[in-house]
Amino acid sequence: MNKNNNEKPFSLKGKGAAVGIVICFVAVIVMVGAYTFNNYEKKMDAQLAKAEEETDELTKEKSEATTTNDIVLPEAEGNTSTENDTEDSENSTQDDAAADANTAGSAAEVYFDANSLLTWPASGAVLINYSMDQTVYFSTLEQYKYNPALVIGGEVGEVIGASAAGIVSNIEQTAQTGITVTLDMGNGYSAVYGQLKEVPLEIGDYVAAGETVGYMSEPTKYYSVEGPNLYFELLKDGNPVNPMDFMES
Repeated sequence: MNKNNNEKPFSLKGKGAAVGIVICFVAVIVMVGAYTFNNYEKKMDAQLAKAEEETDELTKEKSEATTTNDIVLPEAEGNTSTENDTEDSENSTQDDAAADANTAGSAAEVYFDANSLLTWPASGAVLINYSMDQTVYFSTLEQYKYNPALVIGGEVGEVIGASAAGIVSNIEQTAQTGITVTLDMGNGYSAVYGQLKEVPLEIGDYVAAGETVGYMSEPTKYYSVEGPNLYFELLKDGNPVNPMDFMES
């Protein structure tokens, strides 16, 4: 009985010590946790403050950039528009001046009537004469037919000059006369130049007397026997007239 009484106080003491150790351990854990939490909270506060500061700086930079663009870009665009408008205006003025000069020159110099004269447009002799009152023989075609033009011989590549001043009213290519240019000489008179190549003109161009209309081409199949030639036709109000009546002697 004495033995058991002695062991009981010892057991109570042991339990009290264990409880104290546990409490101390819990206290240590609580203190460590609190310290860690405080450090974490401070770090988070520091990071949030830094993030807010960076956000403020970025917002400020964007605001400044937007303000700069609002001031500079519209001004640059305005200047570009003004420069383009000025350039277009200058080009338009130059084009108008050129057109006015061309029109003035055309109106002043394009004139042809019954008393006007034509210069020879090609270097060779007449191979087939104008003939609208009776038929003439075409060697290549081996037949007689009316001829509303002069067929003038020459050399391939020779320069064909305008017999009189005129304005280009038509450029076309036909099977019979190849590349063909028509010049309006005024007062209903027109000159037709056929069997050409390398024509340096466009419709509406003014051509002075003697200026190049084109170059003599190889003959079409309708004039292969006659050889290289210029098809030269003179019209009055759309009707053929004899070019020889206007040729310089």
